[in-house]
Amino acid sequence: MDARPRVIYLPDTMANWPWPRVMNPHYEAVKAEVDESFSHFKGLSPESQEAFNKCDSEHLRIGCDFINVLGIVDMYTDIENATVTEAMVGIVIDAVHNPHKTRPEGECILGEIVQQFWARAIQSTSLPFQRHFLDSYTAYLRAVVVEALDRDETRCRGIDDYIKLRRDTCAAKPAIALYEMGMELPEEVLYHPVVTELTECITELMLIDNDMISYNREQAMGDENHNLITTVMVELGLDRSGAMAWAAYYHAEVEKRFTNGLAKVPSWGPSTDVLVKEYLDGMATWARANHCWSYETQRYLGTKGPVIQRTRLVPLLPKVNCKAASAAAKAHVAD
Repeated sequence: MDARPRVIYLPDTMANWPWPRVMNPHYEAVKAEVDESFSHFKGLSPESQEAFNKCDSEHLRIGCDFINVLGIVDMYTDIENATVTEAMVGIVIDAVHNPHKTRPEGECILGEIVQQFWARAIQSTSLPFQRHFLDSYTAYLRAVVVEALDRDETRCRGIDDYIKLRRDTCAAKPAIALYEMGMELPEEVLYHPVVTELTECITELMLIDNDMISYNREQAMGDENHNLITTVMVELGLDRSGAMAWAAYYHAEVEKRFTNGLAKVPSWGPSTDVLVKEYLDGMATWARANHCWSYETQRYLGTKGPVIQRTRLVPLLPKVNCKAASAAAKAHVAD
């Protein structure tokens, strides 16, 4: 008989984060437009489309488009082996590097979806943003292939090795790059060691929160190896509660690194400093947005997100027979 606790305590990692939850006033109108245009692709079954629609977005058109792109690439690749995932990733990389190329007949729908997203994005964004986005988005896609290979081999990485890979698979860096869309940030600013460290901090905050909140769903689906909680349990010999507490402590340490790092940001002159502050505030807001979205979407916690956010208690989900379950059934597991 399994005597382990059937309820997980989920620490409130963002209780002291200075950047509050804010909503863009144009969100509802823009999201409705994006959802309507995105559904025309018919890239998901009706059941999967219903599950996909539960994932709310918090930014204007390009941001909303990108969240949808991330979601559907994730849904397609999460259930495939490394060979198929690598082929899909190749299609997506080709699509963003060739936004005006006619997609081949019979190609996976991801190519057309991602190409249309990027073709729209480059019409109104700065060239530095486009370069930085392509670099970080390509790194994310290549990391997804490594994740798929780990999944094929049932590999559970050590904590340091896992965090290094997860910094890319969490897709935080291309998301952060969205704050550059209207900026011309010099390379010396973006790649300054202090700014690079601040970016890594926000990336880690986002991956920690995502892994803590998504763990219950992933362990139910048998896909928990690519999750910080599992790696901590395995490497440190902790139970779920202990691993959650470890992750919350690590989160607090990363928060300190970020706030201390802000005081070390140099000056590049008044006009550039204004942009740098906007960019850094934007990435800090992403950490809050990621945390809020993880509770408010139904992707990880089903309809119970708001209750769990108040009580901090997560009923442990039973294991799903993933071999017998369809992708759509797995999408609904949180309910």
